Amino acid sequence: MGGIAAVVVAVVVAATVLVCEAKQQAARALFVFGDSLVDSGNNNYLLTTARADSPPYGLDYPTHRATGRFSNGLNVPDIISEYLGADSVLPYLSPHLDGAKLLHGANFASAGVGILNDTGIQFANIIRIEKQLRYFQQYQDRVRWLIGGAAARRLVEGALVLITLGGNDFVNNYYLVPFSARSREFALPDYVRYIIAEYSKVLRQLYDMGARRVLVTGSGPLGCAPAELATRSATGECDAELQRAAALYNPQLVRMTRELNEQLGADVFVAVNAYRMHMDFISDPAAYGFATSKGACCGQGPYNGVGLCTAMSSICPDRSLYVFWDNFHPTERANRIIVSQFMSGSPDYMHPFNLSTILAMDAAAAP
Repeated sequence: MGGIAAVVVAVVVAATVLVCEAKQQAARALFVFGDSLVDSGNNNYLLTTARADSPPYGLDYPTHRATGRFSNGLNVPDIISEYLGADSVLPYLSPHLDGAKLLHGANFASAGVGILNDTGIQFANIIRIEKQLRYFQQYQDRVRWLIGGAAARRLVEGALVLITLGGNDFVNNYYLVPFSARSREFALPDYVRYIIAEYSKVLRQLYDMGARRVLVTGSGPLGCAPAELATRSATGECDAELQRAAALYNPQLVRMTRELNEQLGADVFVAVNAYRMHMDFISDPAAYGFATSKGACCGQGPYNGVGLCTAMSSICPDRSLYVFWDNFHPTERANRIIVSQFMSGSPDYMHPFNLSTILAMDAAAAP
C-alpha cells in the first residue's frame, strides 16, 4: 500500500482529532438537500420505487436495519454530523422530527431527484428539488414558532448546508434511454450549460432563504459505477461517454459557485470535487485498502450492477474491501474516506476552503 496508504492513515487520524475538537463546541445545525447519495430515509414515507427500506440495506448500520439510506451503513451526512459532534439529522418527513430535534437541522433529500423536474420521472413520487426548498421554508416556519424569528434566523444562517445534485440528470435523464427527450433537445455541452444555469437558480434560492455555508458536491465518476459497467462497458473500463459528461459538468459547477460567491461578496458556496475523491480509490483501490472498485458488494448480474440490492442478491462478506455497496452508491468505508477529504482536503478537493478550515473560521468569528 506504500506511501498513499500512510497518507490515508494520517488523514483519518487527523480527522479523528477534528471530531474530538468539534464535540467540544456546540453543534451547529445541518441541512441536507439532494438525491440518493444523501437521502437518509425521506423516500420511506413516499409511494415510490426509489427506496432502500429493506435488507440488506443497513446491514452495518448501528441498528443493523434498513433505514432508507442507500448504503450498508452510514452515508455522507451521517459522517459529517459525527464531525459536528451531533446526532444524524432526521429526514424531514419523519414523524420524529419535532420539538428540540428540529433545532439540529433536517434532511430534505430524496432518492431519484435531479436539478431538473423531469429527472427521475420513472420513480414517480419523489421530492423534487423545488419541493425540497418549499419544505425548507416550512421547516423555518416551524422553528420560528418554536424559538422566535430572530433565533430561527440565527440557527439557519449559522448552519452547515450540504447539497448533492446532478448525477441523476445524466444517468436518469439524458442517458436513461437511447435518444431520450433531453438528448434529442440538447447536445451534451449545451445540456451541461443548461443544468448548470438551473442549478445556479437553486443555489441562489438557498442563499435567499438564509443559507450561508453551503457545500456543493460535483458529480462523481458516473461511468465507473457498477450499473454502468454492467450495461455500457464490454471491457470493465469506465464508460467514456458518461465520464465525458462528468468532465464537462464539474469544472462548470466550480466556476458557477465562484461566480455566485463574487456576486454575493462572500464565500457562501464551497465546491466539493467528488469526482477526484472517488477516482482516487477507483483508480488505485489497493492503495486505500480496497480489494476492488469494479463490482458492487451487493447486487446481481455483471459486476453486481444490475438493479438494486435485494434480499435475493449476493453479498460480499467484508464490506470494508469494496468501494461500491450497490450499483451506484459507496460503502460506508468509502464514504468515510470521502468525508475525511471534506474535512482536510486541499483546494483541489475543496474550493475555496475545506470543512475544518470553515469550522475554525466560523468559530473564530462567533460572538
